[in-house]
Parts: sequence; C-alpha cells; structure tokens
Amino acid sequence: MFSKFRSLIFKLDPEKAHSLAIKTLKFNFVKNIFDQDKDFSMFQTTMFGKKIKNPIGIAAGFDKNAEVYNPLFRLGFGFVEVGTVTPLKQYGNSKPRIFRLEEDEALINRLGFNNEGSRDISFRIKSNTPEGLLGVNIGPNYNTKDQLNDYLINLKIFHNICDYITINISSPNTEKLRDFHDSIKFEKLINSIEKEKKNLKSKVPIVVKISPDIIDEQISAISKILLNHEIKAVIISNTTDSNREKLINISKSEKGGLSGKPLEIKSNQLINKFYNLLKEKIQIIGVGGVDSGESAFEKITAGADAVQLYTGMVYKGPGIVKEIKKDLISILKKENLKNVGEAVGINAWPYCLQQLYNTRKKIMSKRCELTGISPLKG
Repeated sequence: MFSKFRSLIFKLDPEKAHSLAIKTLKFNFVKNIFDQDKDFSMFQTTMFGKKIKNPIGIAAGFDKNAEVYNPLFRLGFGFVEVGTVTPLKQYGNSKPRIFRLEEDEALINRLGFNNEGSRDISFRIKSNTPEGLLGVNIGPNYNTKDQLNDYLINLKIFHNICDYITINISSPNTEKLRDFHDSIKFEKLINSIEKEKKNLKSKVPIVVKISPDIIDEQISAISKILLNHEIKAVIISNTTDSNREKLINISKSEKGGLSGKPLEIKSNQLINKFYNLLKEKIQIIGVGGVDSGESAFEKITAGADAVQLYTGMVYKGPGIVKEIKKDLISILKKENLKNVGEAVGINAWPYCLQQLYNTRKKIMSKRCELTGISPLKG
C-alpha cells in the first residue's frame, strides 16, 4: 500500500509528511497488520537484562515527543527510542530543515533538537505505559549556559520512567555538542552522569550515541572510557556531516546531518572497530542505512547486538520491520543459525585484516574483468 502512495507523500514537504505519519500512527489509522510473526523465536534477544521480541528498533528522531511509541511497537519494532529531548521546549532551526535525497536513498536534516521539553514529554510517558522496551534520548538546549548540566536535568526527570537513557553527544546540528568526544570532556560527562545516578539511587542503563566522523584515536580513547564506566551500550552512529562526494541529488550540499544508505558502510566499519575494542563487554546498537534484512544482518555480523532505523522507514514505509524479518529468516536459515544473536560479530575481523581482504577482493575482481576469467569458487 505504501508503495502506491509514496509518490504522493513525497510531493509533500518532508517535515509535513513526517507530521502526517505521526498523526496516522497516533490515531491508529495504520492497523496492526504488518507483524504476523512477532514472537518468532529466531529474533528474540536480550537488551539491558530484558527480553525483547526482536533486535530491530526505531531510532531517536522519529518520535521526538513520545507521541506514538506504542503504535510503533505494534508495527513490530522490538524497541523504540524517543527524543532527542531537551530540558526546555525549543523550536529548533529555521525551516526548511529536512531534505530528501531520493536518488541516494538518504536524508539531510538540521532540525536542531526541536521538541516539547522534558516536563511535557515525561508526563506523556507516565500517562501512557510503554508496551515494549523504551529508551529516551537526551541532549542540551541550544542556548544553555551549561550543556553538561542539561544532561543531568534530563536524567533526573526520566531515570525512573524508561528502560534506558541515551546520552546524545553526536548531533552535528547543535553547536559544540560533538566537543564531548574529546576524552577529557567525555570522561567528565560520564563521571557526572554516574554521580547523579548514585544520588538518585537509579539503576537506569546509560547508552551513549556517538558521531560517525570521529578518528581512530578518538575511537580508542572513547572505548577505554566506556569500559572503565558503567555504560551499557553505545549507538553507532548518528548522522554524518561528511560523505557527500558521491551523492547525486542537488540537495547534497545542504548543511546538516546525512542519514540513510550513504552512511551504511561508514557505520559498519565503525561498528567493527568498536566491537574489537569493547570485546563484547558493552552492547552495540548499529544505525545507518538499515532498510532490509541484508543490511541489518551486515551490521549484526560486524558486531551490533541490535539495529535501529529511521530513514529506511521513510523510503520503505511502515511495513519495513516485517520485510526485514522475512529477509532475516532466510539469511539465518541459509547460514544455519538458530537465533540472530549467534550472528553477532561473526564477520568482525580486526579492521586492518578486513581492509586487506577488501583490497585483495577488488584486485581479483578487476583481474577477472580484464582477463575474462571467472573467479574460482571458494
């Protein structure tokens, strides 16, 4: 059904189309017809000590104000992350601020944490019990004098009404936010979060969402800090403000964070690097270009325990979870795997070896192309 209406939906401004999607879910215009096999044992997994029906989640940014998390669960998502939420209500950046890059299966956004504020959103969650694993993604207001303190304010408000809290330090649309990737600032932030958790006597799991644009030295430093503290998971990754060279759409130069298929390989490589450093002690949630069973499987085999998507649903529609699961069943059976958890990290070679293998593969492919000789099987 979505494929028939997509051309009409895409004639709308992206932000208006998103508002329409929220209203459609909010008023239950989309019935629960997409996820007939939601209890299938091949997908059952555990996050933060809780069993969930599948490891496919909706990323923060879709349900910014916690309006439709339960309808999203009914569409088949195994977990839902709302936000990003700031302490005070804010409009965000001026419009237009979302751009579809249809030829590239991508989006660019510079929304700027537009949301209704932590108080209103927390009241909404309290009055509407989540039907599944719910995370709240938190960040600072754009005009705050103390970004670190804004995280603590949100922690106090949400720590006892959700299943996990994500510390967003990686949006490219909030000034100085990515400065928290600096090891000294990052450790100070995590220490403050842990201290506040102790003051609150809270056991809420803390997750950190990182940028895809960090360098290897930062990856190593961040991994050490994560391992030295009680961080339960890392989300890899947020949108990128690079990776524009090969894009086709005329909007490719718009300022903002790029998401969707152009981010896929970059995020997979980052997942692989973190997996080898974190040594399965901290869960990884993979984001970027997930729109099929194959793309989800690639992230899982690179080291992700679970995946999230957003742009994929923009292009594939609300039935995307059903399609991903259908594909995953075939892939898991082909690989003789009884549960998706068995696939985590099976292709997560040390990064240097993977690069060597990929280079060799390209050379062999080119050689076969030039000589006309087919590569030997195996």
